Amino acid sequence: MGWSELIYIGMGLGLGLGSNLIWRPRPKSSEPLEPAPHQQSNPQEIYLEKFDAMSEQLKQTQLAYQMASEMSQFKAGFLARTSHELRSPLSSMIGTLQLIMSDLCDDPAEEREFVEQAHIAALKLVKLIDQIIFVAKTEHGTETMDIEPIQLAKIFDEVDDLTYLQAANRSIRLEISPPDPEIYVLVDFPRFRQVLVNLIDTAIAEMEEGSIFVSAHPSPESGYVNIWVDDQRSISAWSESWDLLKHDLETDNKSTDPVKVSSGMRLLMDQTLLSLMNGRLEVLAVPSETEESNFTRTQCSIPLAQQ
Repeated sequence: MGWSELIYIGMGLGLGLGSNLIWRPRPKSSEPLEPAPHQQSNPQEIYLEKFDAMSEQLKQTQLAYQMASEMSQFKAGFLARTSHELRSPLSSMIGTLQLIMSDLCDDPAEEREFVEQAHIAALKLVKLIDQIIFVAKTEHGTETMDIEPIQLAKIFDEVDDLTYLQAANRSIRLEISPPDPEIYVLVDFPRFRQVLVNLIDTAIAEMEEGSIFVSAHPSPESGYVNIWVDDQRSISAWSESWDLLKHDLETDNKSTDPVKVSSGMRLLMDQTLLSLMNGRLEVLAVPSETEESNFTRTQCSIPLAQQ
């Protein structure tokens, strides 16, 4: 055998051993393989995770149902209050015009007086409809809101300028405590300012004497600032009855502001506007007949702006 044959034989053996090492099945490792991620938890843990997820989903569903139910009740109350408010001036117009059409006036002067009363009621009706339409358009989205960070101290300053004169004319002490200049809220400026003015004006109109105190209480943990309107209204101011239409008409005819919207309707409209700004309006304290001093606290909550 020559050298060339020996070389070929050596190369053949080398290739054979190499292929054997490559293609030979590898022995199984004695160490256990790690289980797949979905196999790491036992069936009980998987069941608990699914149960927790279902419980959270059920909780969210219950919360959504509760919010929808409350909104439905609120809209029903708003509709009932609106129909009552519209019926009041409309009934006054119909009554006075019927007297004129039935020739029940004693003289032209009395007839003219009835015409003036009907005109006053018509003005109130038109203004009330305008305000309701404005709130409805805002809620529907036709009238857009410009919600942006506004300094709360600036809002309080303007509210003070718009209300202090009314309070002074009725000899009512109005104190608006200036908030921290660093507090900013997410609001539509003119609408939120009007809400605060309405709350103060309503308290002034329903008070014979006493004081009104407005203050701000930020709650960073909740993300809101709570604005308190504390006043000394009598308990009768909170005892509005749906069937006192005659009393409402007499009040409307004697009022110095014939186109003024009732406090109940104002409260509902303010609550609607605040809800559109992710805020809320609550009556926290109402005076009772057993208390020596009447005390009312209305709370207006509005989101804080992130600094």
